[in-house]
Amino acid sequence: MTNRLDHILIVDDDLEICRLLQDYLEKNGFRATAVSNGKALWRTFDEKKIDIVILDLMLPGEDGLEICRNLRARFNVPILILSALGEETDRIIGLEMGADDYLPKPFNPRELLARVKVILRRTRTLPGPDEIEVETKSRLIFADWTLDLVTRHLVSPAGVVVPLSAGEFRLLRVFLEHPNRVLTRDQLLELSQGREAFAFDRSIDVLVGRLRRHLGENAKKPNIIKTARGAGYILATEVQKDSNDSLTNNNVS
Repeated sequence: MTNRLDHILIVDDDLEICRLLQDYLEKNGFRATAVSNGKALWRTFDEKKIDIVILDLMLPGEDGLEICRNLRARFNVPILILSALGEETDRIIGLEMGADDYLPKPFNPRELLARVKVILRRTRTLPGPDEIEVETKSRLIFADWTLDLVTRHLVSPAGVVVPLSAGEFRLLRVFLEHPNRVLTRDQLLELSQGREAFAFDRSIDVLVGRLRRHLGENAKKPNIIKTARGAGYILATEVQKDSNDSLTNNNVS
């Protein structure tokens, strides 16, 4: 019995790029499907299991950023944005909408392949519900919020479920596993994404901003994830596991 090939969905209205990517990815051990718009994307998700989406921003009808936002709300699937809009502002907006990575056009197919492999590898370092040992099937509770480690959902004090992207989940979990400790951006990148991550200088700042919005924080005066000026960030609250067992809460001197 052969292992299932990872299935990549390419969403781009440039047929030449679609053909190039589909052929290149299939030659390198992936299954690839290419579509040209949002409607075809949603049909594909109804019919097939998709492991990662390569998404162009400039699409007819529903644009790439809107698709990215809607994908993130509905599915826990990694998203790599591929676009001719290569300015830093465009990259940051893409990350804010929930993308895991952003590669500007023109691009080298080998670099795209490397990024796809890194994203998939990062995603799979997160244990799935069937892989989590019984004793680790738990929730991390902080400031009346709950992070469910099995479903990877954030639950508000009012019981509202807040879906998280893979990057948001990893980063929040890092904060919750190191409460009341100042963590530099480099430490947060390494702990949440690994040394092989392709990251922008401001990617951690963008993810922190998204987490703060999820938590209803005042961006200028956050109470939970605080900025340690010139150093990094700190989760300034106690954290409990399963409402009973407190995690380590040592202050940094």
